[in-house]
Amino acid sequence: MTSPGKACMAVLCVAAVLLFVSGVSASDGQQESSGSNEARAKVNKGKVSGQSKLDKAPQKARARRNPLENDPDAVAAGEKLFRMHCVECHGESAEGTRRAPNLRDPEVQDAPPGAIFWVLTNGIVWHGMPVWSKLPEPQRWQLVTYIRSLGTKPPTPSNR
Repeated sequence: MTSPGKACMAVLCVAAVLLFVSGVSASDGQQESSGSNEARAKVNKGKVSGQSKLDKAPQKARARRNPLENDPDAVAAGEKLFRMHCVECHGESAEGTRRAPNLRDPEVQDAPPGAIFWVLTNGIVWHGMPVWSKLPEPQRWQLVTYIRSLGTKPPTPSNR
């Protein structure tokens, strides 16, 4: 390599190092603020009004009524489906895990049944929630019925 080539390479290396160092120091500041944001997110479970996955359901989907909401057999059938497909991520009592949210949270319990159905149908793939559109529609409504039956409090040994 000629000396102008070496000089050019040296300048590029210095520039790359400076960019890297300035990027690290800038991201350090961001990490501090995002660290406190992460702490807040854990407390708030990452919920920001208007940014829930349930809020993203189209109005037409949100307006759908659960055809099985008054069917007592739908709760038992939905629980069976939940145990087969959902416990691994949402936990035995649906209180959530590292991998999936608490389904007893008021945000879920207060959501329109159509919004829950929409999330089940479409999933939230980038967050690990699979698409359940291949599950027959009546079974998805059974899951909605079961999820809504959970309420916000986990079962206690006395009421199991």
